[in-house]
Amino acid sequence: MSQTKKQLVLAAFHNEPVDRVPVGFWYHFLENPENIQGLGQPEVAGKNISGLTKFYNDFQPDFVKIMSDGYFIYPNEALYAIKSVKEAAGIKPIGENAPWIEEQVELVKKATNAFGNDVLLFYNIFAAPRYLEFMRSTADANDNFVKLLKEDKNALKHILDVISDDIAALARRVIADGKADGIYFSVQNIPRPEVTREVYEEIIAPAEKKILAAVNQVSKNNILHICGYEGNKNDLTWYQDYDANVINYAAVVEGVKLSEGKKIFGGKAVIGGLDNTKDGVLYKGSQEEIEASTEAIIKEAGKTGIIIGADCTVPSDIELKRLKWVRDKAASL
Repeated sequence: MSQTKKQLVLAAFHNEPVDRVPVGFWYHFLENPENIQGLGQPEVAGKNISGLTKFYNDFQPDFVKIMSDGYFIYPNEALYAIKSVKEAAGIKPIGENAPWIEEQVELVKKATNAFGNDVLLFYNIFAAPRYLEFMRSTADANDNFVKLLKEDKNALKHILDVISDDIAALARRVIADGKADGIYFSVQNIPRPEVTREVYEEIIAPAEKKILAAVNQVSKNNILHICGYEGNKNDLTWYQDYDANVINYAAVVEGVKLSEGKKIFGGKAVIGGLDNTKDGVLYKGSQEEIEASTEAIIKEAGKTGIIIGADCTVPSDIELKRLKWVRDKAASL
C-alpha cells in the first residue's frame, strides 16, 4: 500500500523510508504582502485563501505552507515608527486574544478545514527582527536595527522578547486552535557587521528559541527556515541548536548542498536544493534542465530525510508545470 501524502512527508521529516522524495514549493498570493494591512480587512485574508485554494487544486502539493500575507505588520503601537528604544520602554504584549492573532487563527482554520484531511499544513511565522523590519521607520530597516542596538542593547533585547511573547502565542494558537500541523519559522542573520554571532546569541537567539520551545509543546513537526531572501547569506551554524524538526535553508545562496546541510544539523531532515529566483533553472530552465537538476539533488543527497524545494518563496507567476516536472522526476527515481 502506497503512502498517503501525510505519511510521505512525515516519513521524510523523521528520516524514514519514502515511496518517493516529496517536494515543497510556495509563493505569495498578494502583491507586496509586506506592505498590505490585512488586519480588520477580511477581503485580504479572503484573497490569500482564494490564491492558496487555486494553487492547491492546480498543483496538488505534497504539503501546504499557509502564507501570512496581510499580517506582516505587528500591530503594537509602541513600535510604530520607532527611532529610539526609549520610545518603546513601556512596551507590553498585545496578548493571545488580540485581533491580529485571532484573525490569523481563523485564516489557518479555513485552510485546514479545506485541505487538512489530505496534506500537512504549516503556517508562516517570522522572528521578531523581521516584524521590526516590516514596521521600519528608515529606508534601511537593518540600519535602524543597528541604531537601536547601539543605543541600548538590553532595551532592544527586551523589545524583541515582548514581540516574541506574542509570536509564541500566535504559533501555539494556529496549531492548537487553527489545527495547523506546525509552523514554518523564518529567521536570518542581520546582514550588518555590528550584529556578530556573539551579539545575535545574546540579543536575538533567546527570543527565537523561546518561540520554538512554546510551539514544540503543541507540535514537534515544525520547520525552521533560514532565509536567504534576495541573496542574504547566513552562517548556518548559528542555528545548529535550534529545536526544530526540519530545516529549510538557501542551499544555492549559501553554496551548501543538502547532504552537507544534514550534517550541519545533526542529521535532521532538510528542504531545498533549487534556486528560487527568476534567474534560476526552476523558473526559466527547460524541462530537461529541471529534471536533470532534480536528479542531481537526489543523487547527491539521497532519498532519506530530503524534501526537494527552493531557497525561499518562488515567483508567483511561475508556471506550475515546472513544479510538476520536479515532482514527477523525483517520483520516477
